[in-house]
Amino acid sequence: MERVELSVGLELSRIVYGLWRLGDDEDTSPARVQKKIEACLEQGITSFDIADIYGGYTTEAILGKALKDAPELRARMEIVTKCDIIAPIGKYSGRAVKYYDTSPAHISASLERSLRKLKTDRIDLFLLHRPDPLMDPVETGRALDEAVASGKVRAVGVSNFKPHDWELLQSAMENRLVTNQIEISLLTHQPMTNGELAFLQREGVAPMAWSPLGGGALLSSGHNRMNEALKHFAERDGVEAGVIAVAWLLAHPACILPVIGTNKLERIRAFADAFKVNMDRETWYALYTAALGHEVP
Repeated sequence: MERVELSVGLELSRIVYGLWRLGDDEDTSPARVQKKIEACLEQGITSFDIADIYGGYTTEAILGKALKDAPELRARMEIVTKCDIIAPIGKYSGRAVKYYDTSPAHISASLERSLRKLKTDRIDLFLLHRPDPLMDPVETGRALDEAVASGKVRAVGVSNFKPHDWELLQSAMENRLVTNQIEISLLTHQPMTNGELAFLQREGVAPMAWSPLGGGALLSSGHNRMNEALKHFAERDGVEAGVIAVAWLLAHPACILPVIGTNKLERIRAFADAFKVNMDRETWYALYTAALGHEVP
């Protein structure tokens, strides 16, 4: 599995396993979670993406229980987690409205909770989950820098930030933001033309792509033209249709890291098939044309 260096000493696997649906599985036992981790590690997928809010603020603890029972797995993994969303569910069920909190106090408290729930002494990559209109870049930047200085975080980044949000926060920081996790897929391809990916390429930053299969919508009956194109190339290369959509992202020169989430072991074991796809320029544009619904100008 190809690996990508995000900062000195920190590499992620080119494909990242997303754990946002981990708590939705009928079986969330440590043994079941360990099988998913091992299925990833067997194909070189060592990076695992999670967030404090996932599963109503319960998913980090589910992963932590699995790592507590099999501590040898932690040394083979990179854990990515996120903070700053406060939603009126779980531990915040008493809140009246969903909001974002990028204050130093919240960032610090969130980090400590994540470390405790995940049964680890260090987060490999710590992200702000959403841009906060009330963010004080100096205070927030200082809090992220202090997280790195403490040794509790190896590197920091953001998620869902626009270029102007990125530049504002980065201008107040000593440490470099190492990634931006944004939505990119054949259904949400706008970042490829609206300047978001171009900005990250100019910055020399590899983006992470959440929902690379459009939350499953790519494979639904509502996108017939897209379905036909995916199935055509899947049959050509002997892989599943979803694998073609992932390979389409991998082919982009921005060095996109798709974050793929599923609870089915057979699908997890097929992630690396994306590197078997013959994603030449004509194939890439055939899929892009299907996504656009018309030929390129």
